[in-house]
Amino acid sequence: MHVALGGTFDPVHDGHRALFERAFELGDVTVGLTSDELAPKTRHVDRYVRSFEDRKRDLVAELEPIAEAHGREFSVRRLDEPTGIATEEKFDFLIVSPETRDGGERINEIRRQRGYDPLEIEVVDHVTAEDGDRISSTRIVRGEIDEHGNLTPDRDGRGPKRPSEGESEPPGA
Repeated sequence: MHVALGGTFDPVHDGHRALFERAFELGDVTVGLTSDELAPKTRHVDRYVRSFEDRKRDLVAELEPIAEAHGREFSVRRLDEPTGIATEEKFDFLIVSPETRDGGERINEIRRQRGYDPLEIEVVDHVTAEDGDRISSTRIVRGEIDEHGNLTPDRDGRGPKRPSEGESEPPGA
């Protein structure tokens, strides 16, 4: 079986790891990683996203041990459009999170139009942070939580500290 999933993965967190685990349980995995051009368009919040090459390097480092543990192979491919790689014939499964399920249905519509069988869509639930809300890359970038959903030290999930008077603003703030 061949499994597709996609995303920006910046930064990778325990919610992503749950997606990866389920994908490797099902088969060999192809991860579509959003291009530098597509990544900002897929964000619900305007925020900085690291370069494709930096994200790919970190993603491969995350995937290698999971693939090895399951005896599976994987590849990472660039996504230039939201429906991406999953519209290709070779895939059997699509891994999605609850908010991307509709995108999976759109992918299956495209597959049917092309004469391909629809993908089996596997919805992996969100992973909950320490405060009961879901873990997300945006919350991590904001400094509310870490990659495992723990509230950030000294901040109780209130985000990064603002510079004191006279200190310079950090880059990207």
